Amino acid sequence: MSETPQTVDASGLKCPLPVLKARKAIKDLPSGECLRVISTDPASPLDFQHFCNTSGHELIEMVEGDGDFSFLIRKAS
Repeated sequence: MSETPQTVDASGLKCPLPVLKARKAIKDLPSGECLRVISTDPASPLDFQHFCNTSGHELIEMVEGDGDFSFLIRKAS
């Protein structure tokens, strides 16, 4: 597993674009690898929880900063 996860910066994008960009990026990762997504969309915490629940990926971490969110997602096996 990589020490530094691939990062998708979806800052400034509104729903559903952050999840769509994450879905496209995670598709190319090997199982068990992690993807970090940065988003400024206030709906993204709910969107990424739903995305992980429905796709089988694991939402490892969700951090809220100054108007942005960081999500760490592990790709399902």
